[in-house]
Amino acid sequence: MSDLPLEHVHVEPSEPTEGPGPAVVLLHGRGSNEQDLLQIAREFPPHLHVVSLRAPDRLQGGYTWYDLDLSGGGLHQSQPHAEQFERSRNLVRESIEAAIDEYDLDRDRIGLLGFSQGAITSLALLLDDPGDYAWVVALHGYLAESHAGHRPDGIADKPVFVGAGSMDQVIPASRAERAADRLEELGADVTFRTYDVPHGVGPDELTDAVAFVEEHA
Repeated sequence: MSDLPLEHVHVEPSEPTEGPGPAVVLLHGRGSNEQDLLQIAREFPPHLHVVSLRAPDRLQGGYTWYDLDLSGGGLHQSQPHAEQFERSRNLVRESIEAAIDEYDLDRDRIGLLGFSQGAITSLALLLDDPGDYAWVVALHGYLAESHAGHRPDGIADKPVFVGAGSMDQVIPASRAERAADRLEELGADVTFRTYDVPHGVGPDELTDAVAFVEEHA
């Protein structure tokens, strides 16, 4: 039994390294769970630990990181509920810190991969503490207004992959593109790609995300 604050799945690397190992932390989307992104992670390099976290709040048949603030004008302008967003980021940080001890992870080689709400949370975590993450993959997400003005030290040259869907009716590609543009302004090493897919990860996007992880993990 582990001491991580969030429920999770840990997948040992099939080719472990000597000493503490690199890891990817998975953050699923709204209404899903910690099993959702494991299929993507199976494509990752065999030396990576996988830690897939479950969001703290129930939502229908799954879980959510936060409620949506729709005061700005509906789903396409939605923002994270501020207090719940902060609480979930704190829980992710605490869970990663516990996982480092629990699974002998290399704290200098922790990457984040998030989809939708998980991508929004991942980008915010990166801007909160750039030095804590070696790289980030953010699929079909955006940069929360709460973080759009951040100018953190340590973001320069940080590898970030941002994927979007041209047919995404939940989080339009334009929102992901604005996040990529802002990260570039801050000096991150950003790869931005748009795919002919709705709100989900298609095969080409998966191929590109895996190639990115193979390069940086």
